[in-house]
Amino acid sequence: MPRLASWIDPRPAGIYLPTADAWIDPSQPVARALVTHGHADHARGGHGSVLATAETLAIMAARYGPQNGQPIAYGESLKVDGIDVSFVPAGHVLGSAQIVLEKDGERVVVSGDYKRRPDPTCAPFQPVPCDVFITEATFGLPVFRHPDTPAEIDRLLAALHANPDRCVLVGAYALGKAQRVIAEVRARGHHAPIYIHGALQRLCDLYRDHGVELGELIAATGVPKAAMAGHIVMAPPSTLNDRWSRRLPDPITAMASGWMRVRQRARQKNVELPLVISDHCDWDELTTTLQEVAPSEVWVTHGREDALVHWCMTRQIKARALELIGREDEDEG
Repeated sequence: MPRLASWIDPRPAGIYLPTADAWIDPSQPVARALVTHGHADHARGGHGSVLATAETLAIMAARYGPQNGQPIAYGESLKVDGIDVSFVPAGHVLGSAQIVLEKDGERVVVSGDYKRRPDPTCAPFQPVPCDVFITEATFGLPVFRHPDTPAEIDRLLAALHANPDRCVLVGAYALGKAQRVIAEVRARGHHAPIYIHGALQRLCDLYRDHGVELGELIAATGVPKAAMAGHIVMAPPSTLNDRWSRRLPDPITAMASGWMRVRQRARQKNVELPLVISDHCDWDELTTTLQEVAPSEVWVTHGREDALVHWCMTRQIKARALELIGREDEDEG
């Protein structure tokens, strides 16, 4: 009996579709790439052609220059050398998609990175029943259970209001996390200006161009220290302890990441206010998703693969780890 999805060839450099000579999220430049979303460990520059959502193509253009891209809308279907291909929302960041592949009566869903929590900056995850579900496992251990996001935002605002002579410096990944934190803060009623590091400006502008409202943002460079007291300052995680942050008014150092659940990581980064806000599923959301899409097989691309594979096997779901190279999760969790 032939194995499921024998027309797909997972390789260390990405998921390869031999009949189409196409790759999904390849780690190196290829002639034809299908890209799930704009994070650099999934979207590389230099491809001959790219099939992705319009938002992902815009993110790639902002990072790598103009792309030979073909935009595909959520729910749109097209045929790529005998494979029916459609993109559905992944709920990860702006433009993120799961890639649905159908051939020979089989359906394979390549989920990319995804989350199940509400996010005002991107379309919500859409479960798609399938024969093979290809999933991440960034937080694929039972210890990872993310708290309520609005409650974490309330902790941030409480620290801000309790320290009017200081600022709260929030480290957040430049694509997706920074814009989400800003939008979540606005949703909790904070409408004061937010100061941002220059490295966030281009992507915040891109989100606004695609209809995501972020309120008043002010470049922090050149602003007098006293003017930023009592305000939120957003910056990439790498700036939290460098020279740039020393010009801020006695900052309360915060970081927004699922990894802030791990106290040692927070201590290592000198984070005073760890905010457990993740753009990935926690353990319960991963396993709930697998129950919803009900695959016969699960392929795990990266993260804590062993625990999720074991969970599948104990429920008579065939599972394996693909061990793709080039996937990163340190700051972007």
